[in-house]
Amino acid sequence: MVWMKNPTNNSPLMKIRVGFGFDVHQMTEGRELWLGGVRLDHPKGALGHSDADVLLHAICDALLGAANLRDIGYHFPDTQGEFKNIDSKILLGRTVEILETNGWEIGNIDCTLVLEKPKIMPHVDAMKAAIAEHARISVDDISIKATTNEKMGFIGREEGVVAHAVALIQRP
Repeated sequence: MVWMKNPTNNSPLMKIRVGFGFDVHQMTEGRELWLGGVRLDHPKGALGHSDADVLLHAICDALLGAANLRDIGYHFPDTQGEFKNIDSKILLGRTVEILETNGWEIGNIDCTLVLEKPKIMPHVDAMKAAIAEHARISVDDISIKATTNEKMGFIGREEGVVAHAVALIQRP
């Protein structure tokens, strides 16, 4: 935990924390591909209990971790039927509600997707808009980047997709 100091009188201004999130899902035919709350046209989709949106899952974990409120699996377990095929935007919205209940607000979110295909950059603005709406923050507070795995490993063989996210939260 970090306390920012008021330069004029050295008193605390706000409490800030940073959290890291990671998620990985297997890619398979016959599933829709959802990334960042946006459905992408692709022959393979991510396999999971929910819609398997790795980007939103990594963001939820980053936010929950920053607040020391465990992880997405704790709050939304895949053993409960109510989360079967759930839209991960709903999980993000509920995660934000959990943060707000505990006195936190989001400062910013920075994410990286790792996959060979499809290309992500044409969808970044739509993803940022979906995340901003459900996280209740500005699109200017969201960064989404993408990279490949240079054809190496399970990502390079297009067998899986990975997402990393870092989030800053604050208490005014």
